[in-house]
Amino acid sequence: MVHRATASPNDGSGVDRGSRPLTWSLVTFAKSERADLCDLFDTVGPDAPTLSPGWDAHDLATHLWIRETDPVGVTGMLAKPLAGLLERRMADTKQRWEFTELVDRIRNGPARFSVFALPGVDEPANTTEFFVHHEDVRRAGESPRMSRELGSEVEDWMWRRLKLLGRAFFRHALVGVVLERLGSDASTGDPDVIRVVSGTPIVTIVGQPSELLLFAHGRTGVAEVKLVGEPEAIDLLNRSDLSAWGR
Repeated sequence: MVHRATASPNDGSGVDRGSRPLTWSLVTFAKSERADLCDLFDTVGPDAPTLSPGWDAHDLATHLWIRETDPVGVTGMLAKPLAGLLERRMADTKQRWEFTELVDRIRNGPARFSVFALPGVDEPANTTEFFVHHEDVRRAGESPRMSRELGSEVEDWMWRRLKLLGRAFFRHALVGVVLERLGSDASTGDPDVIRVVSGTPIVTIVGQPSELLLFAHGRTGVAEVKLVGEPEAIDLLNRSDLSAWGR
């Protein structure tokens, strides 16, 4: 059985027909996503919805700021028992800076003392982070924006990321999980497939690596993927908690 996890917005194609395909050098993709997300924050304002449950754009911007500049607040992201600490640090940050100033600070990048400012850290630490959160704003609300064509270099990077971390992303899945890259040709004997969770029944998730990455980060309602498997297995996957990596 083939099940589409979500219907694409607007024209149903999953591709923004109003703009040309976008490509970036991987060296600058994280920076491009940072800049574009900040521009989008400026456009939608602090009260705009996001895909992160209970968070508006102001909350999401605060999260991004704390992640890069507040080691104390970060402990609340890493340990659920300290979630209250994170909430307090977020409240303090909101009180300290207006939304527009906070966004400008994020746009300027991490402070020099931050580990995220070290050479070589930006790509592995921020490519996925800013892509997922950019989509959190783009695809939220009553008029979600369409998916983008990111180009082969970025998609290849995200596929490698799934190979590296797929088991961790899907560790709470209630079924066996196989990821299949859209356009993969099994007849060649070398399909682009990753088995990330062993066991049965099995659900195969088919999509572009960027969409698979969104699904893996708990954005299951908007990720443009196909779920292939028995109905009962698909239902189990949909009930799995994939949100642990969501923020």
